[in-house]
Amino acid sequence: MNKKTTYVAQAGMIAAVYAAATLVTLMLLQGLAWGPVQFRISEAVCVLAVLTPAAVPGLTVGCIIANLIALAVNGTGALGMLDVVFGSLATFVGALWCWKMREKPKLALLGPVIANALIVPAYLPLILQGLGYYTIPFTSIALDGMYLPMYLFGVVATGLGEALVMYVLGLPLLTALRRFGVVKQPDA
Repeated sequence: MNKKTTYVAQAGMIAAVYAAATLVTLMLLQGLAWGPVQFRISEAVCVLAVLTPAAVPGLTVGCIIANLIALAVNGTGALGMLDVVFGSLATFVGALWCWKMREKPKLALLGPVIANALIVPAYLPLILQGLGYYTIPFTSIALDGMYLPMYLFGVVATGLGEALVMYVLGLPLLTALRRFGVVKQPDA
């Protein structure tokens, strides 16, 4: 196989794995995968961007697919397009950071944490208010109409959730993938 074919095949497989894992997370964790708290187990797959540049478009396309399906499942309508566009942008930025910082894996995994923590909470209050609610999970504290507190809560909640996924699940996954040589770079 030539290098370009391998690249496209890797990107496609990564997109499929990310989308499927995200949708499984939606079904199992529901509000913890989408909403004020972001704990997408599928984000652990972002470590693939440390191993191959094909993961950057693969993760981005996988996120677009998952968010489009979630839009239909969650019934967010046109507001859900914010997640499709900006959530996928966060995934792209995080994956690109991972690839650029691949020589320092622990630093590389910080890319998705920061990108998601800053970008997702910027639009999430708009979606949730459009649906008529924004209550901090596991409490009765409503932040409806208070964008800045909603954003700040989102930065903390999304950042912590992403950090847990990337470092507790992703780092061991990266270590295992490297040990067993699962992802190989295409030959020149």
